Amino acid sequence: MRRGSSCGETLKPVTFPTPVQEQIILVENRMRAQGADCHPDLRAALDHLLAAGGKRIRPTLGLLVGNLLGGNSDTLVTLGAAVELLHTATLVHDDLIDGALLRRGAETINARWSSAATVLTGDFLFARAAKLAAETDNLQLMRYFADTLAVIVNGELTQLFSARGVIHRDNYYQRIYAKTASLFEMSTRAAAMISAGDNQSAIETMRKFGYEIGMAFQIVDDLLDFTGDQSTVGKPLGSDLLQGLVTLPAIYYAEANPDHPDVRSLAAGGWGDHERMERLVQSIRNSDSIHRAMREAEGHIQSAVDCLVTFDNTEERSALEELARYVVDRRV
Repeated sequence: MRRGSSCGETLKPVTFPTPVQEQIILVENRMRAQGADCHPDLRAALDHLLAAGGKRIRPTLGLLVGNLLGGNSDTLVTLGAAVELLHTATLVHDDLIDGALLRRGAETINARWSSAATVLTGDFLFARAAKLAAETDNLQLMRYFADTLAVIVNGELTQLFSARGVIHRDNYYQRIYAKTASLFEMSTRAAAMISAGDNQSAIETMRKFGYEIGMAFQIVDDLLDFTGDQSTVGKPLGSDLLQGLVTLPAIYYAEANPDHPDVRSLAAGGWGDHERMERLVQSIRNSDSIHRAMREAEGHIQSAVDCLVTFDNTEERSALEELARYVVDRRV
């Protein structure tokens, strides 16, 4: 899955990382330190992955939530490094599964190394992420961390074995929760767990905040598959459909055109016919399905922003609101 953007207008400067920018540097230092005692090629791979950059949205979310709730900075930094390493590990394996050679315009690990070396790199990152999660000394959080990893892996297996050609909203929502929203949800809930004490209301509110942002994030990601810059995304436009994966824009189109022969072909393995799928991609691009899917993503973001109304109007709350809106405004 590519991390992408919508087709919106010129964006305002992004300022939501500002309240935690010094902590994010510490997060990246903790991540880089995980390669200190390993094979030189593995250290080089970790440096390459960190150099690829990104907005560090997941640790930023956790830091902002934790700071808003008065959490311990060192523990939040450790949690942020654990979450981002887990995310990075999933990307390494994801790129290998997809056969992707580019991410954010840079070579993926599997573009440089063999499949075996790429798998082992992802495994190493998973192990180091678990080690960092354990350093929070919070048994409940460690269990939650492990459960989230299981959700992500189970979701990937479900997508590989039983999602091809399926045009069904519940199937789609379950898939994007597993592959994306579950980690956003963990980022915010885990930060609240170590910052809000026994305030279960705050923990649940922040869980919901992360869930809503995560669902919107993946919907916009799926829109990018139809509207993005192919040279930057690193895969052909419409590649999800070419793999038989029916995302929200295609679902909207299928619901409006159930008897279209290209739609009907999906259930029978029609994604194997590239000419047919490329035609379907163009039909979706020329319809209002992308616009409707974007409206759904914006609905999730509004629900996320609504979660924050009970908290004091601090710098962290404002940054969380801006981060939420960035999800539907972003560009590659």
